Amino acid sequence: MKNILKKAARSLMLVPAMALALSFAAVPFGGSAYAADPTCDGTTGLNATTGAKCAKGTGTSDNLFGQGGIFRTITNVLLFLIGAVAVIMLIIGGIRYTISGGDSTAVTAAKNTILYSIVGIIVALLAYAIVNFVLDSFTV
Repeated sequence: MKNILKKAARSLMLVPAMALALSFAAVPFGGSAYAADPTCDGTTGLNATTGAKCAKGTGTSDNLFGQGGIFRTITNVLLFLIGAVAVIMLIIGGIRYTISGGDSTAVTAAKNTILYSIVGIIVALLAYAIVNFVLDSFTV
């Protein structure tokens, strides 16, 4: 019975990992938005400002903390992953509680898994709210 539970837990953990890997694989890596700009061909005067403009990709954000900023995107993805793992652990705790068969130690362990996963979901939601509040209050 424990082997079945371990295999189910492994397969449930593989789903978010595969989804994350596939989402990064689908991102197109295009050229520069300024490829037609004559300053990007390397023959005219290239300084730090024009070099940074030429190196910037088409889908890259200009700001770090704004609405489409890199920092906000990274924190949202990480908080989503934390929430997803907490939900998966809630499901695993429910399965463990169901198959405990009345064993008091197994029931206690399953209840603790459920409790800590609910705490994880609450922490992920609060962290999401706090991060977005701080980023909105410091950006214009």
